[in-house]
Amino acid sequence: MEKIKIEQHSSIGLLWAAGWLFTIGYLGLGFWQGLLALLVWPYFIGVHFAPVPA
Repeated sequence: MEKIKIEQHSSIGLLWAAGWLFTIGYLGLGFWQGLLALLVWPYFIGVHFAPVPA
């Protein structure tokens, strides 16, 4: 019988949420701009850290 290992990474999610809220406050974004940032920011982070195709 295989053992199942469960890992919890809630600290990374909390760090992401804190960074997002800090960014909204620092830039002085309104509600709709902040909501747009919530949807667009992960995409741009993913594009930035994606490996460069060879």
